[in-house]
Amino acid sequence: MKRIVIVGGGAGGLELACRLGRSLGRKHLAQVLLIDQHRQHVWKPLLHEVATGAFNPELGGADYLNLARLNGFQFVQGRLTELDKEQRQLTLAPSRDGKGRFLSSNQHLTYDQLVLAVGSQSADFGTKGVAEHAFFLDSPEQANVFHDHLLARIQAQTLTEKPERLRIAIVGAGATGVELSAELNSAERVFRRYGAHHLSLDLTLLEAGPRILPALNEKIAAKAQRELNKLGVKVRTSAKVVEATKDAFILDGDERLEAGLLVWAAGIKGADWLTTLGLETSRRNQFVVNEQLRTSDEHIYALGDCCDAAPPRAQAANQQAIYLDKLLSALTKSEAFDHPFQYKDYGSLVSLAEHSAVGGLMGSLAKGTLFVEGHLARWMYISLYRKHQLALFGFWRTLGLMIADKLNGWVRPRLKLH
Repeated sequence: MKRIVIVGGGAGGLELACRLGRSLGRKHLAQVLLIDQHRQHVWKPLLHEVATGAFNPELGGADYLNLARLNGFQFVQGRLTELDKEQRQLTLAPSRDGKGRFLSSNQHLTYDQLVLAVGSQSADFGTKGVAEHAFFLDSPEQANVFHDHLLARIQAQTLTEKPERLRIAIVGAGATGVELSAELNSAERVFRRYGAHHLSLDLTLLEAGPRILPALNEKIAAKAQRELNKLGVKVRTSAKVVEATKDAFILDGDERLEAGLLVWAAGIKGADWLTTLGLETSRRNQFVVNEQLRTSDEHIYALGDCCDAAPPRAQAANQQAIYLDKLLSALTKSEAFDHPFQYKDYGSLVSLAEHSAVGGLMGSLAKGTLFVEGHLARWMYISLYRKHQLALFGFWRTLGLMIADKLNGWVRPRLKLH
């Protein structure tokens, strides 16, 4: 039986594993194996909510082993360290416990077809001090670290007789930076209900370019900036950061912007280790793929942010997962499949916290770009996550999760407070 191995359980990799598991794994046409270094999946567009506590991954995360059981694939926890293309073999690093003790030894796995879906990380462009002093939001672990520091700062303010404003500076006014700014503003009001009565956040969003949301329509960007201004977020464009210190960003021109918490959300790239696998990569460490998402090796494919086939968006990963499901199913059944992958941009939505969003929709229902905002846009934004859940759990389980979310919202605090 052929083995299809998918490395990376993000939005694209996990959806592909679920689709192939249902179409091939359950029918014993192929063994579908998903590898990820974590045990639980958290949808990456929600990491800004993990950082503020608005989304609790302990309640809302999806366990890979459970999804494997439901969808007909197998899951192995591990981290890819070596790739032998000649032998078609992967090496996974040994796992350790919290005290550094070995839980497992190196694992070696063979494959017939390999899909790399290992995502991306923030690019600090070599800016001095950023790696040491700034928080990143590339993974649930990093988002949780920021959340812990945020809670510690808020508690310290609560215990101070004359609390000062808590300054938070965010570099990068793409979707993550904009959404985090709005979510922090919303969280400020909620934290006051739980004892931080005098909490006051001073939020600054820095963008090196001439406007925020540079990848999106100018109308969307302008509306988003007006909304941020209403929320009290200080938006500064054409503000290039040249250094980060323990408590400040240094801007071009030697201006010093002091802040208690520094966040870096500017730019993306593939992880440096991707260049060590012997596959062709771009300047941003992304795999170079052809029109069928195949890398420089005929047995290896790539999807999502780690390849250069489409913009780094969840909708691109979703489309690539659907495409590779068809292609790999055809290959397994020895059927012809010569259709190229074609990315279709259906628009973008940017969340502005709990009650609002802005965005533009494209496609057969919109002639050009249809601008949406407010509650309607927020509902559409939430529906994207529900669509992702449908791909993983199916209709009835997703409905059950929606009901559970409503009940949790009724009996639990609005924010994660631990």
